[in-house]
Amino acid sequence: MELVLTLPIVMVLLMGILEFTMLFFAQGSVREASRLGARRATMQGVGEEDIHQDIKHALGRTLYPYAEVSLTDAEHSGDPVIVAVRVPMRAASPNLLWPIGFDLNGRYLTSQSHMVKE
Repeated sequence: MELVLTLPIVMVLLMGILEFTMLFFAQGSVREASRLGARRATMQGVGEEDIHQDIKHALGRTLYPYAEVSLTDAEHSGDPVIVAVRVPMRAASPNLLWPIGFDLNGRYLTSQSHMVKE
């Protein structure tokens, strides 16, 4: 009888821990992707394809197809460069907690990096 009462609570906790871990790892990847993209964008003579290649490398095959990249490039040295990366949470986690009301649909992992053009 005790197992019947505690098993649902334990299962929800385990699913929550798993989902949080997956989202936490994916947020680190998104943050690193925006940093690498901004770092590459600060260099002279670098094209948008090179920036996307660095972002693709950081996000990997699972997250990059869903990524939305926004680039504000600078023309002159000393101007700000902004790279924003946005990935849906559904691409990073299987949405395990929707039965208890925590749905990942419509939520995003985002990161924005600001650097100065060299």
